[in-house]
Amino acid sequence: MRQLRLVVAFHTTSAAIAAEALCRRLGLEGKLISVPRQVTSDCGMAWSAPPELRETLESRLAEAGVETAGFYELVV
Repeated sequence: MRQLRLVVAFHTTSAAIAAEALCRRLGLEGKLISVPRQVTSDCGMAWSAPPELRETLESRLAEAGVETAGFYELVV
């Protein structure tokens, strides 16, 4: 079922994996997905999460030094 999701793109695979580990450690909902066609990214992986987690993810990833390529709200 397609639904609105927050998609976080990354420049590197290591950043995507670091984001996954951080989110798991913090108990934040989400999962790694293939980057949707609507998004351009150097890495083929993205983090998909509920849109209401945007502010939390932006701040937590920045605090942890995880570099992102962009935050997008898409139906996936």
